[in-house]
Amino acid sequence: MTSTAHTAQPGLRLAVPPVARIRPREQDTTDTAPDLTPGSALRRRRDRLATAVMWSSFAVAMIPLVWILLTVTRNGIRLLTASTWWTTSQRNITASEAGGGAVHAIQGTLIQGAVTTAIAVPIGILTAIYLVEYGRGPLARAISFMVDVLSGVPSIVAALFVYAVWVTTFGFQRVGFAVCLALVLLMIPVVVRSTEEMLKLVPNDLREGALALGISRRVTISRVVLPTAMSGIATGVLLGLARVMGETAPLLILGPYTSSIATNLFSGYMPTLPTMINQDRTELGLAPAVERMWATALTLILLVFVLNLCGRLVARKARV
Repeated sequence: MTSTAHTAQPGLRLAVPPVARIRPREQDTTDTAPDLTPGSALRRRRDRLATAVMWSSFAVAMIPLVWILLTVTRNGIRLLTASTWWTTSQRNITASEAGGGAVHAIQGTLIQGAVTTAIAVPIGILTAIYLVEYGRGPLARAISFMVDVLSGVPSIVAALFVYAVWVTTFGFQRVGFAVCLALVLLMIPVVVRSTEEMLKLVPNDLREGALALGISRRVTISRVVLPTAMSGIATGVLLGLARVMGETAPLLILGPYTSSIATNLFSGYMPTLPTMINQDRTELGLAPAVERMWATALTLILLVFVLNLCGRLVARKARV
């Protein structure tokens, strides 16, 4: 029986082909700047043009704003520097007499703003929570549509609607609370949209982590989602309040002006800063009335500015 294995004879070497070496590709270590193609140069020119247009638009928009602020400040700053402006009312001051103060209008504006906020903020935040966390189906779409409609409703239309319901239908008198109801209709969409956007910015990982630990959805929203978005929510609320404080149409239709201090929302007239401006506007031929009108406008601007500043501070504190 012959064996199939071949044994090498002594003195003979097997010719093994050499293994080809794989030489690594030489890398170019020289740093060369990329060539600017015509497309990238065009994009740079477009970027510079867009930047110039943006800053030019900003400068153009600032011109009327600065002009209005300077005009109001120049014409109304004298009365604001007097202590009587912040401590007295116009009860015993006629249109032709100089002096008096705006404490009655300041109190009325702050009271109506506080009541409007107390009604609109819970409704707006709860509506936003439903739309973001629970809203699915026709009901959520209907609510979102109604919020969009309210966002575009003019203030005078909201005032006329409340007048038709409050005065015409139920027979109530024109009082400060009716003004608050009209302002609520204007403030709710601002609160809903700002809160909705802030809730959408909260990462879903936080929600899923809380739910994975066995925490209910209600507790997750109240203890995790809302505290995370609280800075943006507070800013939106204060911006909405600053917006409704400057409204005039609901005040003229539902809250007539009085020169005395009045703090009762359900009885009698209630003075506010916008209605005080309108009252002095009817006496433009008298220099003291004109000066009070400018001073009242400057006071309203300062109140809105303070509210916006408080909103910024609250947002910064919440982020820290």
